[in-house]
Amino acid sequence: QPHLVESGGGLVQPGGSLTLSCVASEMTLDYYAIGWFRQVPGKEREGVSCISGDGETTNYAGSVRGRFTIIRDSDKSTAYLKMRNLKPEDTGVYYCAALLHPGGQTCPPEYEYWGPGTQITVSS
Repeated sequence: QPHLVESGGGLVQPGGSLTLSCVASEMTLDYYAIGWFRQVPGKEREGVSCISGDGETTNYAGSVRGRFTIIRDSDKSTAYLKMRNLKPEDTGVYYCAALLHPGGQTCPPEYEYWGPGTQITVSS
């Protein structure tokens, strides 16, 4: 059964950096669109970043643009979310998601596979 597992979360001070990993099992990430989402208690899940199935298009939420970078490494079946200059408002549970989307040139509205999430807390 294909599945995703995130790692790399933790406690970081404001201004710090973290890299989240999303390891795919029983699946490669070739032609998969990948999305990163986050959620805090009491709020709806928010899309943070995504990369299209063809790997040519990346999108970022306005609040993270310029600070976060999404990477898909199909050889390692791993996607990454590199985060720098972290802010307290970046705190939340971060989820990766994937959808097989060959040739897809945009990020899809829905994803098939989801990881269990990893917690990031940005606090001094």
